[in-house]
Amino acid sequence: MNIAFERRGEGPPLVLLHGIGHRRQGWEPVMDLLAAEREVIAVDLPGFGDSPPLPAGTPYTLDAAVAALADAFGALGLDRPHIAGNSLGGLFALEAADRGLASSATALSPAGFFNALELRYGMSVLRASRLGARVPETFLTRLARSPRRRNLMFGMIYGRPDLMDIQTLAGDARAMRDAPGFEPTLRAGRATRFLGSCADVPVTIAWGTKDRLLLRSQAIRAQRRLPHARFVWLEGCVSTVPAHSARLAARYVTVPGRTRHRFAICPAPLASGFAPPGRSRVRARGRGHFETGLRSKADRSGRWSRFMPRVGIRLGGRRPCAWLRPGRSRGR
Repeated sequence: MNIAFERRGEGPPLVLLHGIGHRRQGWEPVMDLLAAEREVIAVDLPGFGDSPPLPAGTPYTLDAAVAALADAFGALGLDRPHIAGNSLGGLFALEAADRGLASSATALSPAGFFNALELRYGMSVLRASRLGARVPETFLTRLARSPRRRNLMFGMIYGRPDLMDIQTLAGDARAMRDAPGFEPTLRAGRATRFLGSCADVPVTIAWGTKDRLLLRSQAIRAQRRLPHARFVWLEGCVSTVPAHSARLAARYVTVPGRTRHRFAICPAPLASGFAPPGRSRVRARGRGHFETGLRSKADRSGRWSRFMPRVGIRLGGRRPCAWLRPGRSRGR
């Protein structure tokens, strides 16, 4: 099938995947930043943006979507490109990496880690957003002239809609309203969870601290599922690529291992493995919750004794430090 795409830059290929109800233009805030170092290909997923829906009778399952992406990679001449995605696109990036279709994966607040209650909540928010997008465009544009009204209308999807262009918001609303793949994809989400391991593939997962759709509790499940992945918090951001923090997002939408933790918070490790770089500039602030796991003998060898004072974590003896609010961290 034909997939709509936009291609910029030269270098190692990086494919960008958008979220449900969105379009490839959602990556516009970071396209030029990323294209300065690599070839960037932003695509419209099947049934969204300018891409046609899946063939009649084909269910919108995870298998069908990843198969369509694999065909698109072949048509574009891409062999195991780096993949980055947000929300639904993040889930597809992780799934592609798990199936050996990607050299690395970067996921911004990926779907696939919700429980039943969070899924119902997310589906309700998305359906309400699409219902609001059915307002006539002239009336929608008139309402959105006020930054305060833009926050009320689009605040569940975007971090700072008051800083976004009105025409961009109207185009995104039109893309959500007219997407033939929206409802089939949403229904298929009831039975969709990420169950892979992404073995031997570098993975970065970044989660927006102000994400109102994919809640921060899901980040903890993602860390349990992928304990060896790199995890960062994007402060003040949501799952949609933030126009107001484009440089911050672009810092992590890259080949894993080539960027530094500077502005995001790095979660403390689970007992099974995640460990941040020893020289990372990590600040204990924001409102996310971190699960730390048990302190092992290896932790007391010096590696973590150098890191933990920076984030204000105190592990008393062998007791587990269950939950820690970074903004109210307990110092030594």
